[in-house]
Amino acid sequence: MKLKMLRLSVQEISSKIASEIPFEAVSEDYSFTIKIESYAPYICGAVHDGHQFRKSLWDNCLHTEYERWYEEDPCTKEMVQSHPIVIAGCDSRFEYDLNRAPETAIYTDAWGKQLWRNPLPALEKEISLKKHDNFYEVLHALVEKIESLYGKALVFDMHSYNWKRWERPVPTWNLGTANINNKRFGDLAASWSHQLGSLNLPNGIESTSKINDTFQGNVYFLKYITQNFKNTLVLATEIAKVYCDEYEGILYPEVVRSLEEHLKESIPLQLKEFQEVI
Repeated sequence: MKLKMLRLSVQEISSKIASEIPFEAVSEDYSFTIKIESYAPYICGAVHDGHQFRKSLWDNCLHTEYERWYEEDPCTKEMVQSHPIVIAGCDSRFEYDLNRAPETAIYTDAWGKQLWRNPLPALEKEISLKKHDNFYEVLHALVEKIESLYGKALVFDMHSYNWKRWERPVPTWNLGTANINNKRFGDLAASWSHQLGSLNLPNGIESTSKINDTFQGNVYFLKYITQNFKNTLVLATEIAKVYCDEYEGILYPEVVRSLEEHLKESIPLQLKEFQEVI
């Protein structure tokens, strides 16, 4: 049965999670979405999927909409939307970055360019950081519930990156493992990397995969879960933006759909291995 999308407060969302009620919702302030079709033993996250940028910041921002889009991770939610638990950001990382700790979540500059024409007022910072806090309050309740049901949890942390700006060959997929327990989970991470590198992508796109090549997984989403939940593995998974033209801002829907279909098969296989090993 298709879930009806609700607009809920953080308290209402947390209450439904505590009661193990399936639901789909956008947060009251429209900063993130969460879908729980069933309380499965794994979670898919897409914290940089969002592009919203509140109007009170527009005139003060020196980056264009395209420059913001270029550094965001469009379609990463769409790639995992068919899975039973999906939590995703709606706001641009240029407003506040969910993959950074609160004290660094609001940029002063971004990718070598000053972000704000004038220093950001305290009230604007407070609004953004409250959204950051709300997301992590819900995420904590969610992971806590899955661990309580299964004794462990697997999280797929989906990202993308701009591969064309690298001055060397880079992999289609990169898995960041610097901040997981590699003694315990290293073989599982290697297995996931191998799966990703074996995918048959459309349009002649080669699927290669490496661990800690372009990024190492030094990110807050992964660190927060790993530090608070010892039996949860976060697989920080980055795909090169082969599913779009990152310079022209054009998306390739057939590639996005193919990635969704591949991950629909690959993620359950990785979950099965995780359940058998851990």
